[in-house]
Amino acid sequence: MTPQHDRGGLPGYAEHFEEPEGYLDFARYGPPSRPVLDAVHDALGRSARADRHTVDDLMRAERRAQEAAARLAGTDPAHTVLLPNASTGMFHAALGLPGGAVLVPAGDFPANHYPWRRSAGLGRAVPHWLTAGPDGRVTPDAVRAALTGDVVALSVSAVDFRTGHRADLAALREVIGPDRLLVVDAIQGFGVADLAWQAADVVVAGGQKWLRASWSTGFAALSDRALERLEPTLTGWTGVRDAGLFDDREHPPADGAQRWSLTNLSPVAAAGLEAALALVEAVGVPAIEAHVRTRVGELIDAVRGAGGRLLSPEAPAERAGIVSFRMPGASAAEVAAALHAHEVTPTTRPDSVRLSAHASTTAAAVDRVRAALASL
Repeated sequence: MTPQHDRGGLPGYAEHFEEPEGYLDFARYGPPSRPVLDAVHDALGRSARADRHTVDDLMRAERRAQEAAARLAGTDPAHTVLLPNASTGMFHAALGLPGGAVLVPAGDFPANHYPWRRSAGLGRAVPHWLTAGPDGRVTPDAVRAALTGDVVALSVSAVDFRTGHRADLAALREVIGPDRLLVVDAIQGFGVADLAWQAADVVVAGGQKWLRASWSTGFAALSDRALERLEPTLTGWTGVRDAGLFDDREHPPADGAQRWSLTNLSPVAAAGLEAALALVEAVGVPAIEAHVRTRVGELIDAVRGAGGRLLSPEAPAERAGIVSFRMPGASAAEVAAALHAHEVTPTTRPDSVRLSAHASTTAAAVDRVRAALASL
């Protein structure tokens, strides 16, 4: 197989991956690297030959992954906790607020809806559905117009799953002020978009998309303000002080982000997350972002050249790795069929098609898209 970097992927990064040339569905799932596969295989293999040292040794991967996630989020391990997925973190945040209103974009991904619906059903924080700006974007002006005295938090996606629009987290923080919490679902941007994560009080990400760590991986990073205001409603036995002391008493929640822990995670999954984060750190998010920006620009040119209607932001500074579009005169299913015929893997929605490129995506993938759209 020809190494990805020889065909236009990011050197130092792309050669670790083996996804097909036309794979453009990273916003749904990011195929993991060989280092991730090796780490998972090694951890699972060691578990099959377990001795008295094995479990403790394997579980040290969780701490190493926690430290790497903290560095990438611009915080420290005391403010970071590993989670099995992003939704677990969103439920922690939602059920941790005892009351008040939370601004939530009405068009956001359901993972940012259901936690707040459940919170409201339990008589705790209630969602106020935010009507976003043009093209569904969550703009500072839209948030400012929706702020009322009972709003205690804003919960947004860092990158919109439909259009790839990236939220201006620093501007949103300025609008809501220091007394409200900013909760961010970062799954569509963390590791591939250099955003102001420190502006948020809660940053939650799953590892199966852009981090390319596969399923059952994720983390949350919490600010001091979040630790102070969010009640540890879902704290489990591993989220308390002296978790290893079994004295038949209720222990108080851990001081830091560890209070969001429910139980022990899979050390096999943690090994994969550690390997994935190490690769991102080694190359650097700015370099990954720059390559993605180039490929996204080329995909947009291909869509426009074929007469497609772009749904993603025009300005490079406002978008991440997602290109959504419609083709006049062709249904989304027909566009997808043409892409499949040219061995391109998109996300197909009822009314649009989504392409998402990563730092291992080559120029040849763009050529495939161009040929597929021309065939229509």
